[in-house]
Amino acid sequence: MKHILFVCTGNTCRSPMAEGIFAGLVQREGLDIEIRSAGVFAMDNHAISENAAKILEEKGLSNNIISNKVTDEWVNWADYIFAMTMNHKRHIIEYYPQAVEKTFTLKEYVEDNIEVMDRIVEREKLIADLQMKLSLGQEIPDYLKQQLLELESDLPDYDIADPFGGTIVDYKMVAEEIEEYLNKLLIKLKKG
Repeated sequence: MKHILFVCTGNTCRSPMAEGIFAGLVQREGLDIEIRSAGVFAMDNHAISENAAKILEEKGLSNNIISNKVTDEWVNWADYIFAMTMNHKRHIIEYYPQAVEKTFTLKEYVEDNIEVMDRIVEREKLIADLQMKLSLGQEIPDYLKQQLLELESDLPDYDIADPFGGTIVDYKMVAEEIEEYLNKLLIKLKKG
């Protein structure tokens, strides 16, 4: 059985929609995958947003999801952690360095352009080097900052926008984007 954890900020909008939608896809396919969601700044045991619950209900999916904070236990439980933004991914890696090999944004994980993937790996290595220098109190040379900016500008946007506070239409657009990438994830996981 695979264990998948979806992560966003408060675990009230994006990651619960991802959890609910993916659970429906997994059930339809009869796959042995357990799914959870959490937030990097979530408060435990709160209801998901009303609009996220409506979206899941309209899709005929369970909306009995409650918010959870990312914890060491949940990070260790997961085989894959799919963050909704690069900042969520970096937060997880910073606080749970043991998860570096299994943490991705959802959109980057399903990326199939090899050149883009190579640039992502290069960027992540550079970011790790910069974080190490900062933690050691070393100054970051300007050429490294420029190199990071160039890498960032060449990459697609791997963030899924936060609909929090938006209309039901905003939530539907985000849910459609999430579902598009979850379908790609399903295909990738089925291939092994």
